[in-house]
Amino acid sequence: MPEHPLHVATWLAEVFGGPSDYTEHHGGYAHMLSKHLGMAITEVQRFRWVGLIAQSADEAGLPGDPEFRSAFMAYVEWGTRLAMGNSQPEVSPPRRAPVPRWGWGEAPPCAG
Repeated sequence: MPEHPLHVATWLAEVFGGPSDYTEHHGGYAHMLSKHLGMAITEVQRFRWVGLIAQSADEAGLPGDPEFRSAFMAYVEWGTRLAMGNSQPEVSPPRRAPVPRWGWGEAPPCAG
């Protein structure tokens, strides 16, 4: 999927307060959820993806200060754990929800 990195970047931009491009162009939460349903993501796969996102953040020149990285990686941890849970075959996650808006220190409530 050559377009996947762009979709991830667009999703993350919206989550962190940028424009609602993921919602407007891809369908928001419902679309993102549909891409993970039934994939049965494992903890090993989730952990690897977290590492790749951290490496990509470095390569993209995102700020490296502890405050920024703490908030950024907290979202990545939170989001990947939800995605992993929602990807399991026996799970029926909510089909409609807004794209989460991540703050710079607090986590939104987990609905899953």
